[in-house]
Amino acid sequence: MKNIFLNIAGGVLLFLSANVNAQIISNGNVTSTLNNTNYFMDGSNFEGLANQSYGRGLGFPRTNLTTFTFDTSPMDNTVIVSDFDGMVVYNTATGNTAAGQGVTTAVAPGFYYFSNPGNPGNITNGRWVPMGGAGKVNVFTTETATNTLVDNKQVYAIKGTFTASGTSTAVNIPAPSGMTAMYGITIYKAGTNIVYDRSLYSYTVATTAGNAITGSPSMSVVYPADTYDYVLEYLK
Repeated sequence: MKNIFLNIAGGVLLFLSANVNAQIISNGNVTSTLNNTNYFMDGSNFEGLANQSYGRGLGFPRTNLTTFTFDTSPMDNTVIVSDFDGMVVYNTATGNTAAGQGVTTAVAPGFYYFSNPGNPGNITNGRWVPMGGAGKVNVFTTETATNTLVDNKQVYAIKGTFTASGTSTAVNIPAPSGMTAMYGITIYKAGTNIVYDRSLYSYTVATTAGNAITGSPSMSVVYPADTYDYVLEYLK
């Protein structure tokens, strides 16, 4: 119950009583006795309860980071002095974070914090970072943002297949849209324990046929006629 006082123009003091939903709820009394300490909130007093099954958990906000949108309007005042740096949520979805909400990042269910140090007034270079066991990346045949950065540049991945003729080293591994450089590649055979290579003899960033040459950096190799799987990691 919250009491609200209104001062009406005629000088009459109007007293209203209204029910207001709290933003934070607790199973015990909340007191403000932590002045001049490093705590802003402390739940350790629950340890003294006779029944230790109560008061032991902290409920974090749950959100879908694949659709999550920051409200950046208060970032120019004292409401959001951290520029969201260090914000913690529990993510419930699998996929990529929405475009324009910091660096597009692959996410999976679990805890994440928003890393945005040294970026006053914007979230452009901020990134959701997994905490603990969260953050596994599932690579699909469409572009996937990985959890790897190189010089603050996002590494992307994509899954595909190519067919080797058995007589030529040239194979077709088309460059994804916007790709500027290859970061790595793994060539394997799905359903087996065979990894054929983690490199190519050469790679041309193009979509033309034969843009990749199979082999190692020191020697080209003709692959036996077959269809092979690959995961291409790249920068944009």
